[in-house]
Amino acid sequence: MNMSKSKLMIAGAALLAALALPVASGAQNRLDASRQPVQYGADAGEYTPDGFSLRGRAEVTQGSNRLRAGAIRGFTTNGDLTRIEATGDVYFVTPDQSMRGDRAVYTLNDGNVVVTGDVILTQGKSVLTGSRLVYNVRTETARIEGGGANGRVQGVFYPQGN
Repeated sequence: MNMSKSKLMIAGAALLAALALPVASGAQNRLDASRQPVQYGADAGEYTPDGFSLRGRAEVTQGSNRLRAGAIRGFTTNGDLTRIEATGDVYFVTPDQSMRGDRAVYTLNDGNVVVTGDVILTQGKSVLTGSRLVYNVRTETARIEGGGANGRVQGVFYPQGN
């Protein structure tokens, strides 16, 4: 087989790129979402001196995580995105969980997403409700606190495979 030097370099680069891609076969192989670029869009938006403001079907994605809300505001410090605040029918969705609330604040430096209001956390068929949830995008762990009429966390868990 006779390949030119440029074809060989292109084939080598393609092989390296393919090897660098994550394998989509479970949580163990997922890239840390907090290290992925942040993308955003909405029906309307504007840049502000300290970040950006999005309104109407506002959405921010980072890796395979997605934050949707009626309004989202991003805050920057020295040109770096440091915090995202979302209000109005907030949904934070990961490959394994779905979180809903009235408000969310995502601080990028520690990877915490704090969802407040009438919070609902869903994982498969399992559901937890409370008033405040802290989800860490790096560790993929969630902690929910009580609230509601009786001040308690409530939930239903189903075993895997049911």
